[in-house]
Amino acid sequence: MANLFGWLLTFFFLISLLAIIGYQLMCFADLEFDYLNPYDLAARINMAAMPEFVIQAVFCLVCLMTGHSFMCFLSLPYLYYNFRL
Repeated sequence: MANLFGWLLTFFFLISLLAIIGYQLMCFADLEFDYLNPYDLAARINMAAMPEFVIQAVFCLVCLMTGHSFMCFLSLPYLYYNFRL
């Protein structure tokens, strides 16, 4: 049962990461069609960046705690890149 809970938790983390990336892409499309100015775009994307970093870190920790070390090792370079920013 714990294995199922771990996979469901990581699934919802991945869906939330995809939603944040989709939001950022929609903001760039609004910039392309002149609905937003660059200052507003930067403010919106900067507001979405920290939750993305936190979700990625929690995703890596959940993979490590549930024993899925391969998934954790796959997400470590991206996590390292986020913390270097």
